Amino acid sequence: MSKKKLVFSGVQPTGNLHLGNYLGALRNFVSLQKDMDCIYCVVDLHAITTFQNPDELRKNVFETVASFIATGLDPDNSIIFNQSSVSGHAELAWILNCVSRIGWLNRMTQFKDKAGSDKEKASVGLYIYPNLMAADILLYKATHVPVGADQKQHLELSRDIAQKFNNDFKCKDFFPLPEPLIPKNVSRVMSLRDGTKKMSKSEESDYSRINLRDTADDITKKVKKAKSDSEQIPDNIKSLEKKPEALNLINIYSEISKNTLDNVLIEMSGKEYSYLKTKLAELLVSEITPVGKEIEKLLKDRSHLEQILKKGREKANIIAEENLKNIREKVGLI
Repeated sequence: MSKKKLVFSGVQPTGNLHLGNYLGALRNFVSLQKDMDCIYCVVDLHAITTFQNPDELRKNVFETVASFIATGLDPDNSIIFNQSSVSGHAELAWILNCVSRIGWLNRMTQFKDKAGSDKEKASVGLYIYPNLMAADILLYKATHVPVGADQKQHLELSRDIAQKFNNDFKCKDFFPLPEPLIPKNVSRVMSLRDGTKKMSKSEESDYSRINLRDTADDITKKVKKAKSDSEQIPDNIKSLEKKPEALNLINIYSEISKNTLDNVLIEMSGKEYSYLKTKLAELLVSEITPVGKEIEKLLKDRSHLEQILKKGREKANIIAEENLKNIREKVGLI
């Protein structure tokens, strides 16, 4: 890989990726591969921090890879593989477990959110998940990581771990301190049923999200049934701040149309939300249904997806093993 900037990002194989994944991550991944070296990983080891049905997990890995390709990632230009196929992730995670501090992990808010009130029943893997994320990034000496707001704290931990390793083993600048890549204009995509919650596969109602494999009819129905507001669309954002569902629809329209919020409000102010929904549904059908059709097509050719993962694993492993050789030497491992 020849370019100086190296991007690493991982996506959990949860199956049936949705509009939030597309706008928050996948579309950005495609843009980044034009200017930087990129490594995109299906993080199946992260997925098993909570119990997964083995057959479902395997299916979801392939579906995630298919979603990568369908949205425009080029396996000849970017490295695409599944995390567990490169053993260096687990090896470096253990080394970094011994560098990271318990106090640092105790401050991780996402563990508290995911573990809920009964932390004693959470897996150890869920607790030390941020150290594995640090290993994912540092294994390749990635310089940049696309992150959303919910992962920024984990990236900061990765920087702390990298700095401590460099200090402990007296190897200044061995691990670069990875920088966050936070898209300036991408808003969090919220549930179509509750504008205070992120769009998520885990929400019970399928009407809460637009799935990448939804048909044109599915998308149109979901947008029409989305919560909005009975008043006309205002001409300023401040008026929308107390109406999260309405603001969410405006934000999604802004992202899909690649237009600023100000320009969207100029276009839409004074109109009914039914008008916005009609226009939004048309845009989503135009952009999302071709992706869904391509995912379906790719999933019918499992051997092609396996070949993409194999090539990606081989490329990733070359980088990982070279870096691990130096890491083992610095730590004192034979």
